[in-house]
Amino acid sequence: MNDVSGGRSQALLEVVAQHGVHYVLMHTRGEGEVVPANTQYTDVVHDVVAALLTGAERACELGIARERLWIDPGLGFAKRPEHSFAVLAATSRLAALGRPLLVGPSRKSFLTAATGPLPAGDRDWATAAAVTAAVLGGAHIVRVHRVADLVPVVRVADAIHQASA
Repeated sequence: MNDVSGGRSQALLEVVAQHGVHYVLMHTRGEGEVVPANTQYTDVVHDVVAALLTGAERACELGIARERLWIDPGLGFAKRPEHSFAVLAATSRLAALGRPLLVGPSRKSFLTAATGPLPAGDRDWATAAAVTAAVLGGAHIVRVHRVADLVPVVRVADAIHQASA
């Protein structure tokens, strides 16, 4: 279950626990809109880590098995581009939380802060760069649109990551 609500629904968490499925807790605020009320961070990486830890604790308290709990920093959700880049650069801090880590940068609009204006379908090279950063930081899975094209990127980034361990 990929929960883009950040674990807000107790009913959803209880259903996930009851059925014993894997659960991806994604960080967001509000409904994920990039508006001032959602994007005021003291330290975005610290705030995302703290929210994910709190959400993970709540999910486990409601019966989701820790070994079935994944985390996702929610790139682009309630984050200005500089926030998403900071969180992506801190992937290793998220990986250090000891939970499988999913990162989904594919074609996200925050990438255009670095590339300049590009339609979503033209952001695949930018996605490849973001995927590489995520894997080098310890991401276990990445969410992409062009899976077959990104497999070699992930394999090379993972080989580099493994060589650094």
